[in-house]
Amino acid sequence: MSTRTTARPRPSRPLPPEARAVSIDRLNPLTGSTNAELFERAQRSIPGGVNSPVRAFRAVGGTPRFIARAEGAHMWDAEGHRYIDYIGSWGPMILGHGHPAVLDAVLRAAREGFSFGAPTEREIELAEEIIRHVPSIEQVRLVSSGTEAAMSAIRLARGATGRSRIVKFEGCYHGHADALLVKAGSGLATFGHPTSAGVPAEVVQHTMVLRYNDIEQIEQAFAAQGSEIACVMIEPIAGNMNFVRAAVPFVKRLRELCDQHGALLVFDEVMTGFRVALGSAQSVYARALPGFRPDISVFGKVIGGGMPLAAFGTTRKIMQQLAPLGPVYQAGTLSGNPVATACGLATLREIAKPGFHDRLGATTRTLVQGLQRAADEAGVPFCSDSEGGMFGFFFGPRLPQNYDEVMATDKERFNRFFHAMLDRGVYLAPALYEAGFVSAAHTEADIEATLAAARDALRAS
Repeated sequence: MSTRTTARPRPSRPLPPEARAVSIDRLNPLTGSTNAELFERAQRSIPGGVNSPVRAFRAVGGTPRFIARAEGAHMWDAEGHRYIDYIGSWGPMILGHGHPAVLDAVLRAAREGFSFGAPTEREIELAEEIIRHVPSIEQVRLVSSGTEAAMSAIRLARGATGRSRIVKFEGCYHGHADALLVKAGSGLATFGHPTSAGVPAEVVQHTMVLRYNDIEQIEQAFAAQGSEIACVMIEPIAGNMNFVRAAVPFVKRLRELCDQHGALLVFDEVMTGFRVALGSAQSVYARALPGFRPDISVFGKVIGGGMPLAAFGTTRKIMQQLAPLGPVYQAGTLSGNPVATACGLATLREIAKPGFHDRLGATTRTLVQGLQRAADEAGVPFCSDSEGGMFGFFFGPRLPQNYDEVMATDKERFNRFFHAMLDRGVYLAPALYEAGFVSAAHTEADIEATLAAARDALRAS
């Protein structure tokens, strides 16, 4: 049975004039340009016509949609077409677009000042809110992007341990810092090779890339290099090879090996943080592994509510290694930006209300279970999974456990399905390798419309 999400709460007082002006502006006519015209124009001044590669639709083909506005669970493109949005700005919009309490907080903060280059009380409040919900963290440092947070977490791990080598897993994306843009070598537990021009081989010589969910490989890596490994970084639920969970036995063994060899376990929760559960993905694993905690956690997306904001955090002892207290340098002119922290703080306070994640998870399960039924009825090999407000699906008989298995699923059928859904007003991630996101603004009617579109699209594909 479908679960209707509760209506978005109204603010306790009328919105200020600025907020009402935003709503009126949304009624203005669109630009008059088509998506194709805008894409052609963009390519003259922006490389590839986009400011982040996946937006270019290269994986699925076709013309990107240029979004003119969004509200709740919907977006409208430059041509006025409405879409049910399952990207949610790649995860941050857990409340939907333009939530009244968040909009109110942002407008008030903007009137007070965009940036000061000095500390504010709201930075403390946001840090306290994160710490309150994530027991593994005693202190946090705010930054402006997930890439910056992951890069800084690795530097902190290296500084705290005095070691150089790091372990990551193929299919996990931790931002575009040089040391993390690396592809696995051909042999077991080999060191990686750059996957981007401009990254010298010597920069990634200390990065080891292993197979996700492969216990034997991580054991061999620690047996060979354990005394040199500073940290193991992992997405506990990988969102950049679609949606792939780290198996509980795998996470358990990672924790044991890091403890045994003095390495730090880093959970990259840029996507999963506060989206899959109020306590983030680490709380999901702690239910299966009592007492489980990562050593360092990296957050982004939801904690900024759609503004550029991220964070990394750990115990007070490890965080004391950071400047100005310790020798590990990290800084940022716009870190703790007052408008971004207002947006993030308002978002976290809304999602902390009782029952929020229960309702969000129920809505997401209704979606993925409905997609599974539609595929089964159409006789299409299909598998799906979800946690909280994050989901994924593959055209194949079983859920992949690593990057190689993701690559073996039916990419061409996914591409056909993506375009069939887009034509029917449903905006999914424009690549097989990306997870999807449900917001509290998605209603029962949105889910039903999505499933009706999926039934048609699966028959057509």
